[in-house]
Amino acid sequence: MGKSDSSKKDISVGKRTAQSSQSARKKKLIPMNAMSRGYSARFTPPRAKTEMLQIITFLEELGDELEDTVELSAPNPNLRMTFLLLRGHLEGRVVTATALIGASRVPYATANRRLKEMLEAGLIEQRPRTKTGKSFSLHPSEALMEQWKQLSSRVARLAVGHFGVRHKPGGDTRDYYFGESYMSAKSIPPLQVLSEPLKLAGGLRVLVHGDPTFMVMDNLKRQFEQSIGAQIHQRAFSIDRLHEEAVRNAERKASRYDIIAVDLPWVGEFAERQILMPLDDAMDVARLDPADFHTAGWQAAHWGGRPYGVPAQTTPELLFYRKDLFAAAGLEPPATTDALLAAAKALHDPQSGQHGIAWNAARGTALGHTVLMTLADFGQPVFDLPPIAGGFATDHLADGHYKVTIDTDEGLRAAEFLLELLKYSPPDILSMSWYERVRPYAAGRIAMAYGYTLLAPYFELDEDSPANGQTGYLPHPAGPGASPIAPVGGYIMGIPANLPPDRVPAAVEALRVFTSPEAQKLYVQNGSRTNPRYSVGADPDVRRLSAVFEAVDAMSWRDELQFWPRPPVPEIAEIIQICGEEFHDMLRGLITPSDTLRRAQERADAVIKKHRST
Repeated sequence: MGKSDSSKKDISVGKRTAQSSQSARKKKLIPMNAMSRGYSARFTPPRAKTEMLQIITFLEELGDELEDTVELSAPNPNLRMTFLLLRGHLEGRVVTATALIGASRVPYATANRRLKEMLEAGLIEQRPRTKTGKSFSLHPSEALMEQWKQLSSRVARLAVGHFGVRHKPGGDTRDYYFGESYMSAKSIPPLQVLSEPLKLAGGLRVLVHGDPTFMVMDNLKRQFEQSIGAQIHQRAFSIDRLHEEAVRNAERKASRYDIIAVDLPWVGEFAERQILMPLDDAMDVARLDPADFHTAGWQAAHWGGRPYGVPAQTTPELLFYRKDLFAAAGLEPPATTDALLAAAKALHDPQSGQHGIAWNAARGTALGHTVLMTLADFGQPVFDLPPIAGGFATDHLADGHYKVTIDTDEGLRAAEFLLELLKYSPPDILSMSWYERVRPYAAGRIAMAYGYTLLAPYFELDEDSPANGQTGYLPHPAGPGASPIAPVGGYIMGIPANLPPDRVPAAVEALRVFTSPEAQKLYVQNGSRTNPRYSVGADPDVRRLSAVFEAVDAMSWRDELQFWPRPPVPEIAEIIQICGEEFHDMLRGLITPSDTLRRAQERADAVIKKHRST
């Protein structure tokens, strides 16, 4: 039979089986509402998906052994087609009728009949691949998914019952069953395909920051396009230009973007100015599994008690330090600001081209972030936030009752600390910002650097970097009377408030996919070192890639991840800029620390007053 004849038969199967599938729905074999929203794919826990993949592999290999060993054993076409259908669904690959027939290992006519039987029984769903509706992809129905979830559990129990206890070398004894170690580690399965493609005229339009994690997402664009069934158009800007474009977009009658990335400190401003749509207006937030997000990252997505986006990156600023250099010098990892200064002094050797520490000190936004985080290192928020266990409360900020607290005793200590830090920094420190502080660290010219985890790929993925495999990760060392913290940075992804209503449902689905555990794991496997979810940080594949995930998880459990150092009030961007200007003049020796604090306080007070009067 020629190839063209085979293709015609596939199309005829699609036409007949589409009617059969509709008939099955009428018989209530498949709940239509569950099919239309992809129930089985979205509500299958990662552990269950993992177990199903393991069981599928096991049964495939067992079938191979039986068919090869027993001469009279014949392939089971229904089972073989089911294997491919489920694997394609769980691994995010398109499965066609031709592929299923090819996997059946029986003659074409026999496989075609069996495929029709499975469609009529409501075990397979069809999804149009083209606008004409003549080409289909095939997916397991909810009924089939539920059957296989139960089978996966039964196979595991049967293995335990028949093979029971295994003895390991060295006398260790434990219960064993097929896939046990894989499942107990809760490995997250691959990204999967939505049961229905997103209907978005012109494709999905996304505005992001041009950082390593979002660039990884851009590199994986085709995979995500396959997952959501729509083209993706992504624009990336620097942090300041991203803010400008998001504000400009809000002034348009209709948003040019379906999803925008928002730096955490902007959340309050974007909520108050109605740049972002409240997330609970657009979707059932429980579908995101909020408990799986790092607490600080999830809280930072809120304003006035409402979420305005989904954490896409939770990237705390940590202290990177060279473990080998510390060991050679007999130094302990610093837990206090005094110990940090002592270590920086000991490791600062400009004559040999090595400097003690690098940090964000470029004028403006970069240094402004450092100032707020350094205030926090000394136990001083930039606003008069009420103290609570583990830090300071921010849930009242939407009320507008807050005052700037820069010119304080703790503020003076923070300013003097930065001046001391300057002594052990490279000569170009006052022009160093986000990336410039980590590049020389990766090159081996810096012993320590403050940096976000998203910058770790500069040395973790460079086998020639002296810092590769020799970097330790610490929260910010604390000033006297304060506690170590890891100030949380990163981005949420939200929906513009002026997005046309007919595009919102599809934007919600894409947002859920981009921030899912499966997507987050994929980012990490392709170079990202940010992660907003506990489940991803616990994944064994992820932990093998970098020590940073285990370190960040430990900080989160110790309540060291905090977002109060940069409270997301509407005025925060201007206040950060002010601090970055005034403190830069101080570091250049133009004004004293006391004058710096007074001037920054006065300018910040004026910003607050202006905003409240408008």
